[in-house]
Amino acid sequence: MEPDNSDTHLHAYSLPLWSERPNSRCCCSISSFPYSSTLILSLLRYSGNDLQHIYALDPALSVRRSVSAAMTSPSACISEAIEGEATSLYDLSKAIWSKPEEFYREVFAHDTLTKFLEEKGFDVERQYAVDTAFRAVYRQGQGGAHVVVICEYDALPTIGHACGHNLIAEAGAAAGLGLKAALESNPSVSGTVTVLGTPAEETGGGKVDLIKAGAFQGIDIAMMVHPDQQNMMQPVGMAVNTCTVTFKGRATHAAASPWEGLNALDAAVSAYNLLAMLRQQTKTDCRLHAVITEGGVRPNIIPERAVIKFSVRAPFNKELAVLKDKATEIMKSSAKATGCEVEMVYANPEGTAEYSNLVHNHDLIQRFQSHWEGFGPQCAEVVPDRVWASTDMGNVSYVVPSIHPTFNIGTTANIHTRDFAAAAMTPEAHAATRCAAKAMACVCWDVLTDQAFLQKVQESFKSQLNRLQY
Repeated sequence: MEPDNSDTHLHAYSLPLWSERPNSRCCCSISSFPYSSTLILSLLRYSGNDLQHIYALDPALSVRRSVSAAMTSPSACISEAIEGEATSLYDLSKAIWSKPEEFYREVFAHDTLTKFLEEKGFDVERQYAVDTAFRAVYRQGQGGAHVVVICEYDALPTIGHACGHNLIAEAGAAAGLGLKAALESNPSVSGTVTVLGTPAEETGGGKVDLIKAGAFQGIDIAMMVHPDQQNMMQPVGMAVNTCTVTFKGRATHAAASPWEGLNALDAAVSAYNLLAMLRQQTKTDCRLHAVITEGGVRPNIIPERAVIKFSVRAPFNKELAVLKDKATEIMKSSAKATGCEVEMVYANPEGTAEYSNLVHNHDLIQRFQSHWEGFGPQCAEVVPDRVWASTDMGNVSYVVPSIHPTFNIGTTANIHTRDFAAAAMTPEAHAATRCAAKAMACVCWDVLTDQAFLQKVQESFKSQLNRLQY
């Protein structure tokens, strides 16, 4: 057996170096080995936290010194705290998964998460700026950095948690618990940890509401993770805006006097087809999609009202503005061609705000990957970044340094499918979520304890934003 010389963090896949029977003895004298935090904490877990049992395996003082170091190591504290709450975290995730709630109606998820975090010692502010948002804070000492880990928990209509937001909620809560434990074990460190509950990501833009309410003022960094079929460090989160377009015409009998009518459905169909034609002339990393939601009531009545909803997406806000202008002209020309009036509302009736593109902070994401890859081979299989989706986390990333990596939950299903919803409550998904939460917490700890690193993050954040403006 080779000695364990690593400084890797304890993870869900750690293997014991002795029999799993708590009262058994190791097959070889462990006194000959150097002791990493991982090994010591593995021994503790498999001995039922029986320190005297471990000390008896090695009369020398080396194991005692290793135990002391392991119990105060921040990364080990983070890992052990999260693993110690594995069952309760899984129960939390399954509870949210079993009761899916759409945007701004996530009452059960809000109440479940706030109760959980309050019981774990966080100061909780319910209905924080938005009815189903919350803020759970743990503060130690005076001053210090302020880090935020984000929970999402809204679901999709008819297919439930097919975007895995129950796992995002679990990851945010788990990271908060890990950081709280690390602070408690290192009382000389000052800082603030906030677990921020953000509703209405799929539709609405809860984070945009919270930005407007000042929730990110005084925050040094913010981060979240998102379940997926692949591990990506910097998924391309596109800027997006959704428009609801209403065409108003004039009704008449479709057989007796069609020439007296103004066909609003024709205007909507024309607009739909012109958007489809525009796709050929758009860049490959842009997206246009639309649906006609209203088109008349009976075939013998010329439709006097038709509604089309469309979304435009682009990799950057500036490109989104260009595409949005082209789509707007299409709507106007379709109305003019059919003699109809047109009304356009960017930010649809559900209140969805414009989402900015994701700006991943390079320093934070490099540190995240460095920590994350220590938690098991499944974390090392990182795929190249690609066009992924859109999220209101993009808006946050323009306000504070942020990251939004994705992690593989052990499925080949795409997000927003029933298969992915089923995968989002499996033990494999739960284990992967804990690993991602540990990596988030470790990065936050680096920010809390390394002023030079935080300054580097802030400088790179300013540099990234400056480049995006020109």
